[in-house]
Amino acid sequence: MTEFRHVTDLISVSPQIALEDLPRAAELGFKLVINNRPDGEEPGQPTGAEVEAAARAAGLDYVHIPVRGGPTPDQVEANYRAVEAAEGPVLAFCRSGTRSIVTWSLGQFQADERSREELIELGAQAGYDLSGAFPR
Repeated sequence: MTEFRHVTDLISVSPQIALEDLPRAAELGFKLVINNRPDGEEPGQPTGAEVEAAARAAGLDYVHIPVRGGPTPDQVEANYRAVEAAEGPVLAFCRSGTRSIVTWSLGQFQADERSREELIELGAQAGYDLSGAFPR
């Protein structure tokens, strides 16, 4: 069972989820799943289409915003808009959760919703080092 790491009441991040994790995500109150992992990144990972089908079967909305390396400005913006439009808590995932929390954090920072220091602290509480993710 994959660990969902709470960041705020609106966002949690996770390493690669299994299809069986999606009904549990719905039971926990998540409304949207954001897949930040490109298809084919690692042998055996579920495809975006498989995750989408399982998410929708569990009653969850789904968005695929694949990030390779660091997120582009367009990916940060798409992620920000998806979280803002969600009808409740969001679960974002990638291989380790790092790209997901970085992409979300950059959106928060660029929208002036949270300070660099606050985002670094939220990341640390969720088990991620975001100290190098933001301009000074």
